[in-house]
Amino acid sequence: MAVCHSHLSSSPTDDTSLGLQRKMLNMQHIPQIDRRTVLKLLLASSLSWPMAGSRADQKQPLLSRAVPGTGETIPAVGLGTSDEFESVGENIEQLREVLRLFIDLGGRLIDTAPGYGKAEQVLGNLMSDLGITEKAFVATKVRTRGRESGENQFQTSERLLNKTPLDLIQVHSLVDVKIQLDNQHRWKDAGRVRYVGITHSRVSAFKELEQLMRREQLDFVQLNYSFTEPDAEERLLPLAADRGIAVIANRPFENGALFRRVKGKALPDWAADFDCESWAQFSLKYILAHTAVTCVIPATSNPRHLVDNMGAGVGRLPNDDMRRRMRELANDL
Repeated sequence: MAVCHSHLSSSPTDDTSLGLQRKMLNMQHIPQIDRRTVLKLLLASSLSWPMAGSRADQKQPLLSRAVPGTGETIPAVGLGTSDEFESVGENIEQLREVLRLFIDLGGRLIDTAPGYGKAEQVLGNLMSDLGITEKAFVATKVRTRGRESGENQFQTSERLLNKTPLDLIQVHSLVDVKIQLDNQHRWKDAGRVRYVGITHSRVSAFKELEQLMRREQLDFVQLNYSFTEPDAEERLLPLAADRGIAVIANRPFENGALFRRVKGKALPDWAADFDCESWAQFSLKYILAHTAVTCVIPATSNPRHLVDNMGAGVGRLPNDDMRRRMRELANDL
């Protein structure tokens, strides 16, 4: 499992069932949602990940946000596939459980791309096997040059994901953005995709993102944003709100750098004031507290981490004062 999108974990040293329970289900790190079901399954099975269960223990519904242009609501915690879904290997059953849990716990938006190895193929096959293709909001991308090449790449995505229409197509990293946006609008007009957008994951691209957001007709913009990378707050998030553009936040954990920085550090006591139970939730809740953010897309191939991530969409969110303290804390990590 690639570290760049997942949580830090430790191996249990106590091999008794009670010790395993305490190591794997430390209650300060597992969110309220589905806690009883996860515990029951881990105690009853030798598997090292939870399987899907009921949502009977979820105390509150998962936070959802509306797409500004249509009013369609989307659960605010999504799922990324970069690195984690890129190959067909021994972890395929683990990926199946990640997807099963994601949908069962109320998730919907799944982000992928042709450039993520075999992620589109893996995702398409697993969604079909699980019968969740129509439940999922599938966002993919085009990253190529030229009108014909863009069309060919989109046709491949349609085939691999086996979903018509696709929910969202995005120009990946702004490559050949003028031509590919023109393609996307034609596909939307033809009913092959419901929404169009652009993406980038570096602050250095924010100036170009801003220009495109002002000039083009966009449904979505995807950009990097977290309490350790808050730059989007200055201009892009207010602009998205003004222009009625939905926002997908990527790199919520700075490709794993956050977990390396907080290794061995306890959460601040005041994180409990916004129902935060892990460092992953700390960053995700910061992101979701900005009302311009429609959805955040942490990637993971670990079902326990998936449950933890989904917990960020339940309970209180930090207020402005707490968010200021979170940014200040980032300077000390």
